[in-house]
Amino acid sequence: MNTENTATNTVTDTITDIKNDMVTGSATNTTTIYHNPDCGTSRNTLALIRNSGVEPVVIEYLVSPPDRATLTDLITRSGLSVRGAIREKGTPYLALGLDNLELTDAALLDAMLAHPLLINRPFVVTPIGVRLCRPSELVLEILESPQQIVFIKEDGDIVLDLNRPKAGSHD
Repeated sequence: MNTENTATNTVTDTITDIKNDMVTGSATNTTTIYHNPDCGTSRNTLALIRNSGVEPVVIEYLVSPPDRATLTDLITRSGLSVRGAIREKGTPYLALGLDNLELTDAALLDAMLAHPLLINRPFVVTPIGVRLCRPSELVLEILESPQQIVFIKEDGDIVLDLNRPKAGSHD
């Protein structure tokens, strides 16, 4: 038996498993964010994840865009249509004629893959589910751990005030 090949295959299998876990969120405590550091909503979402005590896998999707299968999976699992996952503002959306409602999902996906800026952000994957976190507070629906401290967004809005009882609380 060639131990070098066996070792190489084991490492390759492990890397493949890690990549699959990042996409699906199936690994215990695995949280992945498809992030654009130039986007305030994406930065706030990342900060909310970290405020729950989790250090997520951060994929800067403009640098390392998802493949077609991953993008399709993110859109499907988040409950969106392909059109609902397209970003219009600050993108070549109109220049590419993507406002044509007769375009198929396949054509829209082709455009998103060719121009990752068209992918709305941030998508977050956790063991609980997948969300396009616009607004950033949507990430709270799929985080396994609560927020650790009061969180204030970049614009000064309070997302969670630990000094107030939750709605419906009689304390």
